[in-house]
Amino acid sequence: MPRAYKSIKEQVKIPKIIHLIGTNGKGTTGRFLATALHKSGKKVLHYTSPHILKFNERIWIEGQDISDEYLDSLHIKLQKLLDKEFIDTLSYFEYTTFLALLAASDCEYLVLEAGLGGEHDATSVFPNILTLVTPIDKDHEAFLGNTINSIATTKLKAVQTKAILAKQKHTEVYDVARKLACENCFEVKKVEDYITSEDKEKIDSFAKENNLASYLVDNLSLSIAALKELGIEYNVNHFKNGKLFGRLTRLADNILVDVGHNALAAESIAKSLKGSKYTLVYNSYKDKDYRNILEILKPIIQEVLLIDVDDQRIEEKEKIEAVLETFTIPYKKFETLESERSYLVFGSFSVVEAFLKVYRE
Repeated sequence: MPRAYKSIKEQVKIPKIIHLIGTNGKGTTGRFLATALHKSGKKVLHYTSPHILKFNERIWIEGQDISDEYLDSLHIKLQKLLDKEFIDTLSYFEYTTFLALLAASDCEYLVLEAGLGGEHDATSVFPNILTLVTPIDKDHEAFLGNTINSIATTKLKAVQTKAILAKQKHTEVYDVARKLACENCFEVKKVEDYITSEDKEKIDSFAKENNLASYLVDNLSLSIAALKELGIEYNVNHFKNGKLFGRLTRLADNILVDVGHNALAAESIAKSLKGSKYTLVYNSYKDKDYRNILEILKPIIQEVLLIDVDDQRIEEKEKIEAVLETFTIPYKKFETLESERSYLVFGSFSVVEAFLKVYRE
């Protein structure tokens, strides 16, 4: 990725890049920020991943998903810019990151969400003006390490000049950030350094009016901190419709969907839905700690419906069933929906995608 970028960087205009790293909340934080920038009159592109139903969801420009026609033209342009060596060897994510960069060439801001990790992520090769660090927790341990210290180090090594840290669950994240800031000469601040009592009042009022879950309030606060760092005045109404689809999104009165897939996401959901009971439509990738996730969600689970997902990374259903039996959680195969039940669809982007395909039929 660095070599490919070096080969074309003189031919590509780089906007002001706000880089997002962390475990959870990158997508919604980025969309809140991009929406506010857009409504403030700035031309902005938000690059997020993965998508749920259509690739165009990954590139949001000027208030809407990129069109097929514009995407096709960027693909043709990129094929001409890159040597065949890079076209043949770049990963899917690396290639699509370049597509987003080209799409943002005439934008003032590019809100750029990292894929996996930070230090070696495809999005980290471009110069940025600010890094937003969402909550960091254990995830993708096979790639990032199995301790908060190692995961935080890998992610925070992506910071170039200045970072704003969201409220963190683990104190080690703050320790790692301070250590790396000294070693690599970058500035690090906390979201609390920006959010005043007046901001809190506005945020609380907006959250109540728009029924935002607590973790979405944290994402909103981080995006406001970014705007204040950029010197851009905000209006809370600019964040209306700024929440990404699939983040505790209500499809119907009795159906919530969330693309979360790790313990931190499960904790946020369990906290937001405390006191209610849901039928959980679920499945999990093999590399996820589904035992811990199901234990966290158990207080709000009435029953689990295991939905089929066509992906080789999905865990064998017998192993998930064994965990459900350990926790004495009733389960069966997902087949139909009942109007009198409340449903929570959770487990990954793939689970939500599989559910939507059935639901929309």
